[in-house]
Amino acid sequence: MKIGFLFNHDQVHQVAHALPIALALAQRAPSIEVVVATTNARLTAEVVRMAGARTAELTLVELGLRRPMTRLLARGLEWALPVTKIGVYRDNLDFFAGLDALVVTEKTSLILKTRYGLGLPIVHTRHGAGDRAIGFNRASAGFDQVLVSGPKIRERLVAEAQVDPARISTVGYAKFDLAPERPPRLPFQTNGKPTVLYNPHPSPHLSSWFRHGRAVLDHFLHDDRYNLIFAPHVMLFHRKYVVTIDRLRIDRPGLIDQRYHDAPNIHIDLGSSASTDMTYTMAADIYLGDVSSQIYEFLHRPRPCVFLDSHHASWRGNPNYAHWSAGPVITDPANLRAAIEWAQVASARYLPTQRALFDHSFDLTQEPSAMRAARAVLDFLERPEALLSAADTAGEKAA
Repeated sequence: MKIGFLFNHDQVHQVAHALPIALALAQRAPSIEVVVATTNARLTAEVVRMAGARTAELTLVELGLRRPMTRLLARGLEWALPVTKIGVYRDNLDFFAGLDALVVTEKTSLILKTRYGLGLPIVHTRHGAGDRAIGFNRASAGFDQVLVSGPKIRERLVAEAQVDPARISTVGYAKFDLAPERPPRLPFQTNGKPTVLYNPHPSPHLSSWFRHGRAVLDHFLHDDRYNLIFAPHVMLFHRKYVVTIDRLRIDRPGLIDQRYHDAPNIHIDLGSSASTDMTYTMAADIYLGDVSSQIYEFLHRPRPCVFLDSHHASWRGNPNYAHWSAGPVITDPANLRAAIEWAQVASARYLPTQRALFDHSFDLTQEPSAMRAARAVLDFLERPEALLSAADTAGEKAA
């Protein structure tokens, strides 16, 4: 049997959500060939970095664009649109048809079923445990099996995406398996000042960056009682323009002035591995953000949080903003100083809510989450409906 794990993105932030499962599967079922497919050199390097010596347990494949027309479109439009991300499916149908199952972190892979008609069983690991509505849209029901981190995700998938409960496995959060036992410390934190992590989302209709981001940087530039880690979602500055699909919107993130880079109390990272492997969510003392799912990774160890509402959202009682109950919410960066101070003073008041949010999002046990997920994948593949899909794929191979 050959099981593929696909990492098809411009950035590396999804690797940590599924690679531990691939390694656990290779360990649990050595007779299965575990194929890790990437679509650019950056992703390949991240897989090798994270797997280390265990890379030898995997079969690594780097997929690319093979049709001249797809390559031409990518050269002309990649600056704004993910042409490569979509085109790689059509250009590598023979690879996907050669698998017995595919494990993915995002929903674009459903194009293999909806557009190209493959009967390939596809398992969705998801990436992150956030509250945004797009995470629970009807596309989730297109997967043969969905691995979820905890009861919140399961409940919303059933209620909002109409996913069959029998197709959902609760497995914890494989990314937590990679977390170091002790929080890392960055060199600039030796000054002993409390450190704030500012982690804005890329979507223009949800992010605090486009309206208020530079005011946030200015605040810490002029008030150096705190350190600031500015580590936005890695896709915010990946292209000159940010285009969102869940609500059509385009905006330009712009550039970061050198004065912010030069400030001794400000650390800026627009997309390294440290932005995606929980280095910053573990190192910071205070979280400042909007709708990023990284808030839940930060709450692995409850600490003060502040949320910046740049769009006057109707957030109270809204499940898409449930995490905003973990700390004070402000609508103007002019109130940052008071909000940060209050979040620290009132941390005990928010602690029960933070713990409840975390426990609703993650079902963690003594068994590593990646091993639970690997077991769920194997259990799924033994079911009759999975075998039927595999038979359909085998027929496509023969054809």
